[in-house]
Amino acid sequence: MFRYATTIFLSAFLLFQVQPLIGKFVLPWFGGSPGVWTACMLFFQMVLLGGYAYAHFISSRLSGDVQRAVHLSLLAVSLCFLPIAPNAEVWKPSGSVIPTERILLLLLATIGLPYFLLSSTAPLLQESYRRETDQPPYRLYALSNAGSLLALLTYPFVFEPQLKLHTQVITWSVGYVIFVLLCGVCAWRLASVPAATAKFDKQALKALRQAARPAATQIGLWLALAACGSVMLLATTNQVTQEIPPVPFLWVLPLALYLLTFIICFDHERWYHRGVFLVLLAAAVGLGFYALRYGQELPTWQQFTIYSATMFVCCMVCHGELACSRPAPQFATLFYFVVSIGGAVGGILVAIVAPWLLNGFWEYPLALAATVLLGGIGLLRTSGTRGPPPYWQWFAAGAAAVALFAGSAAWLSNPVTHAGTLVEQTRTFYGALRLSDVDDEHDLLGRKRVLTNGRVEHGVQYLDPVKRRWATTYYMPDSGVSVALDHHPRRAAADPSQRNLRIGVVGLGAGTLAAKARAGDYLRFYEINPDVIRISKEFFTFRDDSPATIEIVQGDARIEMERELDAKKPGKFDVLVIDAFTSDSIPMHLLTLECVQLYLKHLKPDGILCIHVTNMFLDLFQVVRGISQELRLSGVMIDAMANTSSGGYYSSWALFSANQAFFDNPLVVAAVQKSRTHNDTPVVWTDDYASLWQVLLAFRRPAALLPGNPAATMP
Repeated sequence: MFRYATTIFLSAFLLFQVQPLIGKFVLPWFGGSPGVWTACMLFFQMVLLGGYAYAHFISSRLSGDVQRAVHLSLLAVSLCFLPIAPNAEVWKPSGSVIPTERILLLLLATIGLPYFLLSSTAPLLQESYRRETDQPPYRLYALSNAGSLLALLTYPFVFEPQLKLHTQVITWSVGYVIFVLLCGVCAWRLASVPAATAKFDKQALKALRQAARPAATQIGLWLALAACGSVMLLATTNQVTQEIPPVPFLWVLPLALYLLTFIICFDHERWYHRGVFLVLLAAAVGLGFYALRYGQELPTWQQFTIYSATMFVCCMVCHGELACSRPAPQFATLFYFVVSIGGAVGGILVAIVAPWLLNGFWEYPLALAATVLLGGIGLLRTSGTRGPPPYWQWFAAGAAAVALFAGSAAWLSNPVTHAGTLVEQTRTFYGALRLSDVDDEHDLLGRKRVLTNGRVEHGVQYLDPVKRRWATTYYMPDSGVSVALDHHPRRAAADPSQRNLRIGVVGLGAGTLAAKARAGDYLRFYEINPDVIRISKEFFTFRDDSPATIEIVQGDARIEMERELDAKKPGKFDVLVIDAFTSDSIPMHLLTLECVQLYLKHLKPDGILCIHVTNMFLDLFQVVRGISQELRLSGVMIDAMANTSSGGYYSSWALFSANQAFFDNPLVVAAVQKSRTHNDTPVVWTDDYASLWQVLLAFRRPAALLPGNPAATMP
């Protein structure tokens, strides 16, 4: 037991330690989008499926000696993949690349074979243990999940904050070498008892023939339950990271809870009581829909707690029903194989089918509905088994159904989510966009066109021919970016030909900043989402109305700027604006020390760097403050309150420059003096280390951002 348990535990630990590690590597290359983790999870689930299929095939079709020879040969070849760091020059995408396909190929070339062999270890060694001891292996399955859980919990709290990425890669690679050696020991010890093994193989074959093969309906139920749990995991992660930057911790906690449900359910049947968890499911469904409707008004910790608790209960139902329907030990590898197929199906549904088929993040409410349905099916199949009396189980199932109906009705009737006349709704790898024409009784300026990303307005244009040229939302005349563009010292140059500015903007939105450019100005937008580029052109007129010369660069701004420097074509911007939010989440790789250094290389010596730090959940001023101190940059903070007469929202902008003449301008001084006091504790994010804890836990939203305040940023 010791050698099997040690090897299985280490394989599971390495299997799930590499997931956030490699995800953190590739996240900045694809825009820092939540879809990056979803694509990574799809790869992990597909390769896990391959590993379980391989384990099922060689354990049921090959003799012991051939099994060992094949597996040890593959393990030896897999050492060629070490160390596992992806090559940035080869795999960084271009602007037109298909992200999901690129991520899958990158992961396959980087960790494909090691991950495949790690995923096959648990079922293979459990089968070997069963043959050698004639004992059920399911508790080793729970141990495997415990190793996975430990890996996930130690990564954000031990490995990520203490070790640089390069050191993490080396540490993981050393652990993999130890794992290969342990597999060799297990194979050698098993081969040393050929007579007993051969005898047991005959007995196992006889038992396998005598055992009742699982029915097709039972296999179908395994598949559905596993797929539902997988969808619930990925949908919850997507939902959380719409408003908070996707970082390993936000990937790890849902995945850790997901694994914990496997551990609990497969450790012993007493842990899953259907009646109890169906009652909890009713409460969880209600809370899930409550968070969907009112999440924007809730503190971050409440949102995260509700989504996590809801996912835990739903996965307990799915995996509890799986454990109740598991087959005889002779069919364990088939069971694991089908469960892994279900996990892969869930990944495909969320990562590929949902963005293609759905125009919004509908998979979360659909997963809630599927969980209630499958819980009811489980009740119909085995009503009266261990647990509370049947009538309590039926009462609990009815309560869950009522909660599903009431919650979905309340969510679908949300006036904020469905405000105005829908013009277009679309969803891509980078997020969900909704375009509406709105007549707001509280807005006296008239009908307006609104671009919403997630739950946050990212562009507003009034349809009146005069007002449509106004710079609205976060770019109104009093905003920090407008102060920089209007009062740059070059605007006051004696020679009119010297008053033109070169302006760079990271994040296009509706193209609103084009309204701030003047004749003779040059304006370059960096935008990663092709749908944003199309919508800003087809449905908004900011770009067409602007007298400036406008260029659009499609792709991740950081990668494109790096390539421009490599080509010795820096932007030479007078003003560089960083405003790359997805819903309320800003890609963290655009606010690291190294990235700000890149921005400075694209600025003229007297240029102004403007960083938009308005946020409902994070105090990003702490980050820009820390970086400015590290780089010894002079800077100010400018807050602008909402202005109902110009369609402007509350905004916070951090402005940095070596241009003292700009900071001495009386109008700039006045704007700074009107700003609120910010948390002055500096935090430095780097490419190797970036933590949300300092800017998340200490943050208190200003009154202007609190829900219900007429000056609130959000609709």
